[in-house]
Amino acid sequence: MSQKQMTSASADTPVRGTAQQLGHLVLYVGDLQRSMAFYSDILGWPVGQVASQFPAVLFRASHIHHDLLLIEVGQQAAPIPPGRRVGMYHFGVKVGDSDDDLRAVLARIQAHPGIATVEGAVDCGFLHSLYVHDPDGNEVELYIDVPGWDWTGADLLGAPRRQLQL
Repeated sequence: MSQKQMTSASADTPVRGTAQQLGHLVLYVGDLQRSMAFYSDILGWPVGQVASQFPAVLFRASHIHHDLLLIEVGQQAAPIPPGRRVGMYHFGVKVGDSDDDLRAVLARIQAHPGIATVEGAVDCGFLHSLYVHDPDGNEVELYIDVPGWDWTGADLLGAPRRQLQL
């Protein structure tokens, strides 16, 4: 149900306190320096602040307090189980506006072997994506929005998926 559809019973006014956007993501990581190499050096995500009280770093690429917070829990922490499971499947990070931007991030991944694993490249019509695993096994969709796509009437879930050639 969209915010436009959600109205109070007593009046035709929007209900306050409804979701407006996804604000930020917090990830536990095994090795903060290795994760910083991925998110900062490879993805180019600007570091907003490094914590002095505990091993953590926040990143800020937008106009909010932070987009991403990494908190180190150490190598002894349980890894993310492989395969289908309850929980997060992946999260998306917009990396530009063209396939040239995807090629650039792919080249940086390839220049830093052992930091991230590329799982595939997909053309969904409305977006082009690289699917990668970060150093801790979180799946990250690195994507660009395809210019000129009208999302308002599109069947986004039914869009055909093809292999993207970069």
